[in-house]
Amino acid sequence: MTGRRRGARLDRERRTVAAMIAIFCRDRHASDGSLCGECSELEAYTRLRLEKCPYGEEKPTCVNCPIHCYLPRRREQIRSVMAHSGPRMLLSHPVLALRHMIAGRRKAPPGRSRLPAG
Repeated sequence: MTGRRRGARLDRERRTVAAMIAIFCRDRHASDGSLCGECSELEAYTRLRLEKCPYGEEKPTCVNCPIHCYLPRRREQIRSVMAHSGPRMLLSHPVLALRHMIAGRRKAPPGRSRLPAG
């Protein structure tokens, strides 16, 4: 890699989704700083899916990805989280929000195989 820390993009993706889930949980489930059980499970699931992403550091944002690796129920959960938290991220995590918006312009590299849902 040329000057960039290995794994930086996936680390940022993990931090971004964790921040979005924390905002969602705080606002929707009245959590007091720690995640409720449902949101904790979702956050662990997103970490697992990121670890198994065949794109690795070339990973596009999920909305631009041709591989839908989330189970349908989890996909709906994360859509709700992002719809709620996305606009709020600019206030609480402006750098992560801006970098996520920039990353959203990145298209998926061609030639990856489909990852089994799970």
